[in-house]
Amino acid sequence: MKDKYAALDVAFREAKQWLENLDQNPILNKADREELLNRLMVAMPEDGMPGEDVVRHLVDNCKDNLLGSPGGRFFAWVIGGGLPAALASDWLTSSWDQNAVLFACGAAVNVVEEVAGKWILELLDLPRESSFGFTTGCQLAHFTCLSAARYKVLKDLDWDVNQDGLCGAPQIGIFTSEHRHGSVDRAVRYLGLGNKCLHKIATDAKGRILKEEFAKKIQAYSGPKIVVLDAADLNIAAFDSFSELIPIAKEHNAWVHIDGAFGLFARASLRLKNFTAGIQQADSWATDAHKWLNVPFDCGIAIVKDRESHRNSMTIHAAYMPPHKTARDQIDWTPEWSRRARGVPVYAALKELGKKGVADLVERCCDHCAFFVAEMEKLPHTEIIWKPTLNQALIRFCDPEGNNSNDHDKYTQQVVRKVNESGEAFFSESKWDGNVVMRVSVVNWQTTKSDIERVVQAFKNVLH
Repeated sequence: MKDKYAALDVAFREAKQWLENLDQNPILNKADREELLNRLMVAMPEDGMPGEDVVRHLVDNCKDNLLGSPGGRFFAWVIGGGLPAALASDWLTSSWDQNAVLFACGAAVNVVEEVAGKWILELLDLPRESSFGFTTGCQLAHFTCLSAARYKVLKDLDWDVNQDGLCGAPQIGIFTSEHRHGSVDRAVRYLGLGNKCLHKIATDAKGRILKEEFAKKIQAYSGPKIVVLDAADLNIAAFDSFSELIPIAKEHNAWVHIDGAFGLFARASLRLKNFTAGIQQADSWATDAHKWLNVPFDCGIAIVKDRESHRNSMTIHAAYMPPHKTARDQIDWTPEWSRRARGVPVYAALKELGKKGVADLVERCCDHCAFFVAEMEKLPHTEIIWKPTLNQALIRFCDPEGNNSNDHDKYTQQVVRKVNESGEAFFSESKWDGNVVMRVSVVNWQTTKSDIERVVQAFKNVLH
């Protein structure tokens, strides 16, 4: 009898081979778009083909054009790999195929997600009464948290945004860092507030919002207010001074939201937790499990202290889907009507690592980043722009024959390109103080000291 699930066996063998070869394969994706289109953009077949052949077709046409971002030598963006238990449970989640929005649609995964959310609150030492929701990523986590914020600050002025919309509503002002992540801007647009409502605050030499300017701007604004603070910005992992800024925000009845896409996990480490002092006084927090928790993509986490505002901004009911009397229906906490049980890999990752394992992972990545920068500082033509305080660093390469900043910008781009093309590592460029820099980000559970030494050697080969 033919095995109707033979495609799963093919997928397992190919996936395992891909993962086992990450350390040997070049990191760089040298994909040529036209070549890929020629392979894949064929006429849609009139007749189908066996599932296992479909999987082989995808593997054959894609395997040599994949970026090695799940491996230990990828430092371009804040992207973790997939812990074995998290990856395996992600496969199970797809196989179980439960709609996680209602207890009635998937009782087991509903409870798994409820437990995972409570474990996250405990791990990050955030107010245990907080509500939470699992979203597609930090982008939608911001949207979810800021939806609750919008609901609350307008409700305090007797304006029901759910019923009355925004036309004629008091204008909300959003106060945030000049170095905020672009996902905050986009969330603000999604919410219909418009980017003109953003009040950008200058930062000090360490990337932190200036207290005096913040206090002055928030005091001068008479409308409803939302504050967005950074728990590790994308370039230098700068943490705003929560213990100083949040009390000022509260004096002016502002909702305080934290962008903690990866930096929020510093709270899992006793050694690093001091960076986040006072952060628990905020009203909401957004983070991304695919970063430092190393679960597969499609897993942001929105955490909101005000459960009522969170629920009222998200919930929906229909006659054909009555709510469960005691269960926590996930549709009340996220902006989706149907979705996969993305909290299951979070449960698995936390179960695999435990509290000590998460702390070790975070600290290990920070140590690897520090070691890498220390070794790079010994190389010629290398300028350390930002030494890591957490897991992020900035490096610039100075053209030995250059005369100006533009020459050094081009040389930096050239060095990054050559190292990436070697396949030994992958880095990305960024801009800092108007200059091109190489950004270093270490968050992968697989990165080892040997990986760092191997990457440093790649730079030596280019900079000799």
